[in-house]
Amino acid sequence: MLSLSLLPRNLEAAFRDLASEKPATRASAIRDVVRHALLASDTRARAVPLLERALREDTAAAVRSQAAVALADVSAGEALAALLMAVEDEDPHVRQMAIAAIGEIGDARATQRLARALSDERPEVRYQAVIAYARVVKDDAHAVANALARALDDADEAIRYIAMRVAEEHGIDGEPLRDPRIVARAESLVDAADPAVSVVAAIYLARLGLEKGRRVVLDVVAGTRKTPELEDEQACVDLAGELSLREAIPDLERRVWGSRRILRTVLSWGAGDGASSAWHARIALARMGHAKARGDILADLASWRRETREAAVVAAGRARVAEARGLLEHLGASVDDALVREALLRLVVG
Repeated sequence: MLSLSLLPRNLEAAFRDLASEKPATRASAIRDVVRHALLASDTRARAVPLLERALREDTAAAVRSQAAVALADVSAGEALAALLMAVEDEDPHVRQMAIAAIGEIGDARATQRLARALSDERPEVRYQAVIAYARVVKDDAHAVANALARALDDADEAIRYIAMRVAEEHGIDGEPLRDPRIVARAESLVDAADPAVSVVAAIYLARLGLEKGRRVVLDVVAGTRKTPELEDEQACVDLAGELSLREAIPDLERRVWGSRRILRTVLSWGAGDGASSAWHARIALARMGHAKARGDILADLASWRRETREAAVVAAGRARVAEARGLLEHLGASVDDALVREALLRLVVG
């Protein structure tokens, strides 16, 4: 028998249920409190001390970790002391969420504690510390590079992976973080046994214009090299368009229109086009001037399905489809206005 999902709580019910005897109810109440707190400053002011208390005192780890996430969601810099204490929580997930929250808030007062966490004996703490430290000291490229260089030599593969990803995403104006130590380490990691580490290192190198990374990106697009991270496979497909890797066109076409797309979608039931990165491949082709890909995007802007229209809006902007401008300007309320504004901006600056 199916049960109906509960409706979101009103404000007072959300605050009341923070004191429920059931941990699951308290955790879900925290999510509703955040929803209300984001709408009104006085509600936020009332919520933050209660979220701090839940982080410090609740007996359920799931509630404490939810409280840490909530404090980040409402940008509670005033709760930094409670979050720093939670880095020493007995539960590993609470520790991870506390460090993640500190990074999201981005308060420089946490710099020293995060620097120590980079050398913590617990891998899960080091993992989150890499992300959080890079966010907190984001304007100090040298400090970020020093932290990432150490993390790329970590014995834990997951930490090497996340350090490489941060290096790839962290630089100024969308460029990777340029540092000779990181470049040298990435060149060695391309040959790593771990496929996720290998591919993310290749993405970093390719974005720097280095041939060793470019070759791996082409192999991933062709499907001859695998990665367990779908996000990285999609990044390789995106890069083929951004770098205008025209030798990838046949493989991109197969991802969009070939039997491979159908097979992968069937084998990955429920993943849709994500299984073959078809949407990303269409954008990559359109960005290289591929007539059919650009035509498909323009056609989708007139789809009767709102979801298809909005995906086409994003694709038109990312692919710099200039001929979509008129259609975008006349979509009106049929799509999210913010998506249209961003797409039009991309057409101007692209």
